[in-house]
Amino acid sequence: MHSKRISQLRKLLPALGGTAALTLLLSTTAMAEDAPAMLTQDNANIMWTLLAAILVMFMQAGFALVECGFTRAKNASNILMKNVLDFAAGSIIFFFLGYGLMFGTDIGGFIGMSNFAMGSGSGVDAAGQWDLTFWFFQSVFAATAATIVSGGIAERTKFPAYIVASILVTAIIYPVSGHWAWGGLTGNSGWLGDMGFADFAGSTVVHSVGGWVALAGAMIVGPRTGKYAADGTPKAIPGHNIPLAALGVFILWFGWFGFNPGSTTVADGTIGYIAVNTSLAGCAGTLGAMMTAWFRYGKPDTSMTLNGALAGLVGITAGCYEVAPTGAVVIGLLAGILVVLSVEFIDRVLKIDDPVGAVSVHGVCGAFGTIMTGLLAHPKYGTITGLFYGGGFGQTMTQIIGVAATFAWAFGMGYIVFASIKAVMGLRVSREEELKGLDICEHGSEAYNGFQIFTVE
Repeated sequence: MHSKRISQLRKLLPALGGTAALTLLLSTTAMAEDAPAMLTQDNANIMWTLLAAILVMFMQAGFALVECGFTRAKNASNILMKNVLDFAAGSIIFFFLGYGLMFGTDIGGFIGMSNFAMGSGSGVDAAGQWDLTFWFFQSVFAATAATIVSGGIAERTKFPAYIVASILVTAIIYPVSGHWAWGGLTGNSGWLGDMGFADFAGSTVVHSVGGWVALAGAMIVGPRTGKYAADGTPKAIPGHNIPLAALGVFILWFGWFGFNPGSTTVADGTIGYIAVNTSLAGCAGTLGAMMTAWFRYGKPDTSMTLNGALAGLVGITAGCYEVAPTGAVVIGLLAGILVVLSVEFIDRVLKIDDPVGAVSVHGVCGAFGTIMTGLLAHPKYGTITGLFYGGGFGQTMTQIIGVAATFAWAFGMGYIVFASIKAVMGLRVSREEELKGLDICEHGSEAYNGFQIFTVE
């Protein structure tokens, strides 16, 4: 409050009945003067959250380009259609159903049951403005979880079957486990959140859910034709456009500065250090994957290095608010190493065909980053203390429980969904359609008209 205003009030004191009157006037005036500041902060929060949501929405383009570049030219249109569908159909179903299951009034800590279709309209008062902005921010997260699945089952899945799977991920699978961890964001409960489970921006809640559903889908749909020799030896099926994939990775990295800092939903100073942690982890993941691939294959493999950047970004997403910058480097570096080993294990040992490494990048590294938060959370940065800083094993155990519960739900429900689709409507295209390409067979047109190359097996 300005000193001039106080001086004017003091002159009125005798006429106003003494100290009590002055106190009342001072507090009233203070509230009046603070109100614009409060409104400014509220508007800043809305603007920051909206900007972050727009950045995360742009990540859909990144996912589309990464998946398209890492797969073959004859399936490019199919890839793009799936990624467009994830956002378009997913946003609608999340509005009518998913958001209410995730953030509605809690039932037993397991599911929300209100706010379907945003309660038929929140209005445009201050509360309604925030509610709608928060829904938009959460809707782009839901689309992210769904679109991860696309890469794991690429190049051999029927488009109508994928539509059903994508809708069910956005409508039910992602929202239910999301409620367990994040239901408290809207004042409700969730059993994992009540335990103290820490996943600030969604290493497990978003990325691992998509990765585990992709794992179930890849297991049920089976490998691409020609992926494995008769003796089970995996054969490389190179992507058709690594520059396109690289552009997608840079777009995703760019969008991650909305994904992680935006999860504050508050325009304050914490967004800066969250951005630092995010960037450092992505850089360290890039280096970790490059060095690991170089050591194992004799060459610094480009596709593995690109996936290393994504692995580092996924890994830090849980603890970006909780760890020190040095911790972010450690998490990113180890995630970059882990993703190379995980891709090899899934491909060569489990014999599961994941064309873009979605399970390793999002499922495995998302779980890894969530558990590492329990070890490396720094008390001077976030709200919890990790094991390595004297916090005991309790937080790490909570992190492990959250990772395990989310895996059981997402993989279990994903397996049921894909098995049901396979039984009811069919999941996989025919061998002839797969060889010809999904662009022509599923969509009736080529992505690269006049340049189509048919695969002969």
